[in-house]
Amino acid sequence: MLSSNPLFLFRSRYVRAIFVSSLFSQLGIWIRNFAVLLYVVAETNGDALAVSLISVAEYAPIFIFSFIGGVFADRWRPKRTMLLCEVLSALSILPVFGALESGSEAWGVVVLSVFGSSILSQFAQPSGMKLFKLHMSEEEAPLCMSLLQTLSSVFMVAGPVVGTWVYQQVGVRAALLIVSAAFLLSAAALARIPADERKPRKDAPREAAGRRSSIMQDMKDGFRYVIRSRSLLMLSLCFAVIGLGVGLITPLGVFVVTEKLGLPAEGLKWLNIPYGLGEILGGIAAFGLAAKIPPQRLLIIGLISNALGIALVGMSSALWLTMAAQFFVALLQPAIFIGNQTLVMQHTEPAYIGRVTGIRSPLMTGSMLLMMSLSGALKHALQLEALYGIAGFCFLGGFLMLIPLPQSGNHRSGRPTR
Repeated sequence: MLSSNPLFLFRSRYVRAIFVSSLFSQLGIWIRNFAVLLYVVAETNGDALAVSLISVAEYAPIFIFSFIGGVFADRWRPKRTMLLCEVLSALSILPVFGALESGSEAWGVVVLSVFGSSILSQFAQPSGMKLFKLHMSEEEAPLCMSLLQTLSSVFMVAGPVVGTWVYQQVGVRAALLIVSAAFLLSAAALARIPADERKPRKDAPREAAGRRSSIMQDMKDGFRYVIRSRSLLMLSLCFAVIGLGVGLITPLGVFVVTEKLGLPAEGLKWLNIPYGLGEILGGIAAFGLAAKIPPQRLLIIGLISNALGIALVGMSSALWLTMAAQFFVALLQPAIFIGNQTLVMQHTEPAYIGRVTGIRSPLMTGSMLLMMSLSGALKHALQLEALYGIAGFCFLGGFLMLIPLPQSGNHRSGRPTR
């Protein structure tokens, strides 16, 4: 039985190490992202192409390397992989200093450094999920997920503020030094995790040769595993449909302010403030309730609540009601990610957790970016009420995909036959 107090998790050396590592890693990522953004804007006089390359450097690795990173996460030892990725992310700052000291235009090198660090993240993330699977029980996993989601929610609000403040106070050189130190501290925290288990191998040379020749087979097996497991397939499609809804409305907030509420564009802050507060409180609430509410029910509550809240944002013409709807949406959003990810872990065998994670990440990000690119054209064709209604139906569609799923605990393997 789990303790009624979720803070009991911090008695675990593993949980403490993962939490501290995530704290420093998030700090480094947010400072890096905003220091790089502001530096490139200053160096290029706001050149749109240069600024857009930063987004390419952050998002392109998700599509190119996410599944590859998942394959190798299933092959390599997860602790060592994460440690190496954090150390290499810290070292990726060194070429930037060389370019800065040379006096040449360094913004291109800065963007390449972000690209390299983003690639490393695609190897570290699935390895982190594998560590969860190996070290945490099914009862503890939702609590750990909610703990990290709370941390992520805090940084979603505080990260841009901290990153901007650091750059303005100390400049790009010192900011990048802080980033490098944060990644090294993250690696130091990971070093406290128990060592990866070494499995004895009698025919190591022959097995190594077989492994080198079967990477493509591992990739195929990963896709088969997800497709043949109804639970994993539906949860992954649910994640993609949610991404469609989020991507559709992400660029439209300013139009809600100007067209629905009749405020100047600067009034967007009145939507962001309750949203940020809701995310933080929602993460804290999910951390307290994750042990008491089954993940499937948590996910359903989050999806239905977000569907209603998003539709209400599109229909409301009163500032107080729109702010309340924004708060309501953000408050229940952590439940979606915690519930979905916990269910995926429950329905995935340890040998496949890296590949399953690597398949899911591009689905969510790709669907978001697709709809973000189309939302402008759709805005010219449809009213805001219709667009927010469609986004709400995306969340409702995610809920409908959960209906055929077995109840939590009734796990079915999707292991392919070789």
